Amino acid sequence: MTHHEEQPTLLDVEQISEGWIKKYLLKYRLPNGDLFNYESISRKSLEDYKLELQHTQPPRTDAVSIVALTEDNELLMVKEFRYPVNSWVVAFPAGLLEAGEDLACGIERELREETGYSLIEGLPVRPLPQPGYSSTGMSEESVHIVFAHVKKVDEPHPESMEFIETFTLPLDDVDDFLEHNTIPIGTRAQLILELFTTRTYF
Repeated sequence: MTHHEEQPTLLDVEQISEGWIKKYLLKYRLPNGDLFNYESISRKSLEDYKLELQHTQPPRTDAVSIVALTEDNELLMVKEFRYPVNSWVVAFPAGLLEAGEDLACGIERELREETGYSLIEGLPVRPLPQPGYSSTGMSEESVHIVFAHVKKVDEPHPESMEFIETFTLPLDDVDDFLEHNTIPIGTRAQLILELFTTRTYF
């Protein structure tokens, strides 16, 4: 698929705040010639973010989300306190990849840190064909979803500011869980859980 000829042209990127998450002002020229500014956020430096926006190199995967099946045929899930919504949120184990870290190492590290589970050696780990973007109206963050088989090997070791509770969800109970869950749930987790239900929409 090619870019549409009548698309806005990126002119410049200006960093307008510093921090772990940075705010940027993207300066565009619209097809009609008008200038237009758009605010976005990124964890990347100004230089790295410009390279990302210029599409001069393959996009870097920022994070991984692990759809993990236990030896008891249960999905490994987490409830994590998420500061931006001031609430616990249901999700699959996930986390940021470290600089230079490949996908396999990131999966194993995040599993052990957040849940105390590990990949089962010899069983397939299946990433989706490409990473997907989390919220393209606000950020360029990309997340690679991976399907894997896991087993419990240790206790979790989250960072001091992370509050994560691990639970397992039998495949036969996914329908009931989605019907009665009252805790906020991430869109990604909700859609993936729907794959394991008996519902049809079309």
